Amino acid sequence: MPPVMEPILPPLVQHLVDEAATLALGARLAEVVGPGMSIHLSGDLGAGKTTLARGLLRGLGYGGKVKSPTYSLVELYNLSRLHLYHFDFFRLEDPNAWRNSGFREHFNDASLCLVEWPERAGDLLPAPDLRIALAIRDGGRDARIDACTARGRRCLSALAVAPG
Repeated sequence: MPPVMEPILPPLVQHLVDEAATLALGARLAEVVGPGMSIHLSGDLGAGKTTLARGLLRGLGYGGKVKSPTYSLVELYNLSRLHLYHFDFFRLEDPNAWRNSGFREHFNDASLCLVEWPERAGDLLPAPDLRIALAIRDGGRDARIDACTARGRRCLSALAVAPG
């Protein structure tokens, strides 16, 4: 009997009218993601990538300060059910620096990896479960969420039926 294939899902597209809406989308993501996943965030400077990350962390129960890891490249958040690694590769000038950094070990079954500016690491990053593109439009942001794996498709399906 052939394996059951999950349906290909169209991307989820949502207009985020303000910062509160971006934080709310992050909180909704927190309800559907889990250990072993990778999420790539893309968009211009100021598009809301770190705000979305903040909403995700708040939704997972983190109450501390959430800052962009632009200079440190990674911030670790130890949460009760997982380790969340928040990467920001904006300042990564050579993709090979990622290869030599030791970051690959963080992409494992116990961690959730959130990666801003994944394109700066070239094709060295593991494939994401979800790819989220943020774009500034009409005083707010447009978010486009694409599922890239079976796990990502399950998350996208759950997001599509969740209120928000």
